[in-house]
Amino acid sequence: MKVLDEILNGIEVIRVSGDTRVMVSSITSDSGKAGTGAVFVAVKGTRTDGHLFINQAVSSGAVVVVCEKAPPEGFPGVVTVTVPDSAAALGYMASAFWGNPSASLRLVGVTGTNGKTTIATLLYRMFTELGYKCGLLSTVCNYVHERQYEASHTTPDPVALNGILAEMVDAGCEYAFMEVSSHASDQKRIAGIEFSGGIFTNLTHDHLDYHKTFDNYLAAKKRFFDGLGSRAFALVNADDRNSRVMIQNCRAAVHSYSLTRLAEYRASVSELRLDGMSLNIGGREVWTPFLGGFNASNLLAVYAASRLLGAAEEEALRVLSALTPVAGRLEIIRSEEGITGLVDYAHTPDALKNVTDTINRVRMGSVKLITVIGAGGDRDRTKRPLMASIAAAASDVLILTSDNPRTEDQERILDEMEAGLNSVLRKKMMRIADRRSAIRTGVRLAVPGDIVLVAGKGHETYQEINGIRHHFDDREELRNAFMDLNL
Repeated sequence: MKVLDEILNGIEVIRVSGDTRVMVSSITSDSGKAGTGAVFVAVKGTRTDGHLFINQAVSSGAVVVVCEKAPPEGFPGVVTVTVPDSAAALGYMASAFWGNPSASLRLVGVTGTNGKTTIATLLYRMFTELGYKCGLLSTVCNYVHERQYEASHTTPDPVALNGILAEMVDAGCEYAFMEVSSHASDQKRIAGIEFSGGIFTNLTHDHLDYHKTFDNYLAAKKRFFDGLGSRAFALVNADDRNSRVMIQNCRAAVHSYSLTRLAEYRASVSELRLDGMSLNIGGREVWTPFLGGFNASNLLAVYAASRLLGAAEEEALRVLSALTPVAGRLEIIRSEEGITGLVDYAHTPDALKNVTDTINRVRMGSVKLITVIGAGGDRDRTKRPLMASIAAAASDVLILTSDNPRTEDQERILDEMEAGLNSVLRKKMMRIADRRSAIRTGVRLAVPGDIVLVAGKGHETYQEINGIRHHFDDREELRNAFMDLNL
């Protein structure tokens, strides 16, 4: 239980009606969770407006309503707090309700189009290996020290986020690492969170279904760095020209990393093979079982951030060399016959190009690349033809298939992907809407030495069709297809 006054401290308030010394039991923006003694914060969302559900929340037992526009008559027996921005207020109030847990952690946020999951997860593993209790909030999974929780969003809503951070503090965690999505930044889910550092990876074509324009997408990412305090660090990828925009007006101490430009932290790829690569980091050679320049950049970011967080150079390099790829990120699965399967989460044009470019740098002679890929439904449609074109140009065989069609017609999605192919590229293409059949076909077309890339879903263990999630794991399907070769 908390006194309302305590969680309103520091919040910009326009008007209060009622006694702010009232005791409250919970805080929520979901009217369905507004039980007895709750604070209900009415937030204008992308699909609906929480102000429409105030009466429902009050009927369910809410004793406080925080909103941007209160009815003149108010609500009998209910404290009404009018604020200029209820989304931001929710973040600050949630943080205060849970005792400002982020202030007790060295919390680092990772943002960018690609690389967020890998960097956040590897930093969690790095500092765990260095002997610290750590927390992780990622697309794949959340961890409170060694306890694992399912992740439903890249960045949870403010109440859930602060609740998890409070669990980390209670568990004795000293460090925490989290992905910060552009949606979370735009929707102010991280309002009230105190970050010790922020990492920018890159910015490419994605989420334009939500942000509408690239400038809006850029602004959402920049907002995270604008909010960093003067005692935090901002670590940016100098290889991406948007890094300069991220740090404009940033109060944090700015640091940079790069594979190609002058930067504080530098690395280069000395050797690249299908089973890993050798990196030169600051004149030191490190072998790692990761593939590709994009992973070299991710690993350099992990090394740089660990140094900024106080890790010794020798220790950081030692642990870095022992880290392994994150689930569904260029994950290698080999058949007994010598066919190499690769499962990757690449679902943007840039990520797909990075993955296929990496594969084409290591495959030799007559080795074929067979790529199986789709595109998600109810998401950015403009990237569909681009992804098909990139995959076809890089592959010997392209199989277009479904991803998570959600509520869209699968064949329509494939039509929009195929529209990106010219007559030459279409000769490499097959269309198999059923993803299981597409993966099995890709494997049957391969001979020993060939590479089958299954891209788009990575770590996901479901396929969403007509709003229903069915169990589906690309890694399982690839292994099963390999096993069937022996039957």
